[in-house]
Amino acid sequence: MPDSEPRDVDVVTAVVPSPPAGGDEGVLGPGYRALSVGIVSVVLLIAFEATAVGTAMPVAARELDGVSLYAFAFSGYFTTSLFGMVLAGQWSDRHGPLGALTTGIASFGTGLLLSGTAGSMWVFILGRAVQGFGGGLVIVALYVVVGRAYPERLRPAIMAAFAASWVLPSIVGPLAAGTVTEQVGWRWVFVGIPVLVVFPLALALPQIRRRASGPAGHTAVGSTAPPGPDRPAPATAPPGSFDRRRIRLALAISLGAGLLQYAAQDLRPFSLLPGALGVALLVPAVLGLLPRGTYRAARGLPSVVLLRGVAAGSFIAAESFVPLMLVTQRGLSPTLAGFSLAAGGGTWALGSWVQSRSRLEPYRARLTTVGMLLVAAAIATAPSVLVDSVPVWTVAVAWAFGCFGMGLVISSTSVLLLKLSAPEEAGTNSAALQISDGLSNVVLLSAGGAAFAALGGGTVAHPTTAHTSGSHPAAFTAVFLPMAAVALAGAWVSTRLRERRA
Repeated sequence: MPDSEPRDVDVVTAVVPSPPAGGDEGVLGPGYRALSVGIVSVVLLIAFEATAVGTAMPVAARELDGVSLYAFAFSGYFTTSLFGMVLAGQWSDRHGPLGALTTGIASFGTGLLLSGTAGSMWVFILGRAVQGFGGGLVIVALYVVVGRAYPERLRPAIMAAFAASWVLPSIVGPLAAGTVTEQVGWRWVFVGIPVLVVFPLALALPQIRRRASGPAGHTAVGSTAPPGPDRPAPATAPPGSFDRRRIRLALAISLGAGLLQYAAQDLRPFSLLPGALGVALLVPAVLGLLPRGTYRAARGLPSVVLLRGVAAGSFIAAESFVPLMLVTQRGLSPTLAGFSLAAGGGTWALGSWVQSRSRLEPYRARLTTVGMLLVAAAIATAPSVLVDSVPVWTVAVAWAFGCFGMGLVISSTSVLLLKLSAPEEAGTNSAALQISDGLSNVVLLSAGGAAFAALGGGTVAHPTTAHTSGSHPAAFTAVFLPMAAVALAGAWVSTRLRERRA
């Protein structure tokens, strides 16, 4: 961001006295060490779970005679997480993030235990749904903790630590889960993680209680962002209560997303009915839950929320088809195809680290533009390996640059969201950011999957395991090039992140 950008829209609150006065103290300084290690460890364990479950899931579905319900184990997690995000936003704004975080961790662990001990596929799916609800609570509550407990200068660094927490799990998680699944059984992949969460919670909870508990509007770590045309005055619900309208919208968006996913997985004329119903539920719910002007990329907060969805949706939708393309079109083994994306974890963390450098803070908006251009270029380059003369390692190199761009964009949108949020809106806006992220994933994955199937791509309910004999190269092009165009549109959205001076 240029130096002329207004700096009067800082965030977020802490309920108790401000952090230690040491101006040069970092996230691992004496005043923040326990909190930082605790919350980063929670993210690390969640990342291990996310990367490990995908490895154990096919074995679980086969043993539970539920292969036909395989996709619902993923969609069940997603739909309930959307509801958890909205609930956590209100809960954190009105009572502080502590209750939402502890309830989320408890629900996440309960869901893991329920799935790990399931005797049928439907019980397994129920456990995934409970886990998703807890995951939605946790991710939003952690954002509010960062906003309340850390001053603005430290938020880029803690967001970079969150991103770095995914590097090791993305490399080791699948291998560890595969070994556990083969040696002692898939159930231990699920039941082993809840025990490990106890230590980081013991470190973090006392610090969260001291620094970030209670409703918003007390002592601030930074200055308070004033209401504006796209950042309205605080919600009208009285302190301590929940906005019932937003709860109803959250239920609508969860149900609508589930119906849309079901329709995309079953391309028959009958599926048009649940698909249309899902859209009818989603559209008004999205308009009610995201900041006003998001759909038209209004300057400031709405464009930050929109950019997050555009970046995450286009990149994840494209990435889901990379291993499938390498296996079916270039004859790689699934292991080698998976390793083609391995370097991306490191470059993603590198991009997140770069955006955390204080000297680059005035240019944050420009960093997101560079990041989106790298993402668009990576997605557009990937289908070049459909030409036999192009080396397969081209995808690995392109994806490493794309992940670097994602590291710049995802962490920067998190930092900008907190900066542009008033204290009493930090939870609600964090929920909006996560909804944009998750909902764009399902919408663009559904669209890409439908285009892939329509052009002879075969079954795409889960791209990494689908049967794809006879897949036509054009089917992959129909996924990658539109996603590259979406990412390129995100580069334009990134030019609208700065609010105009009043």
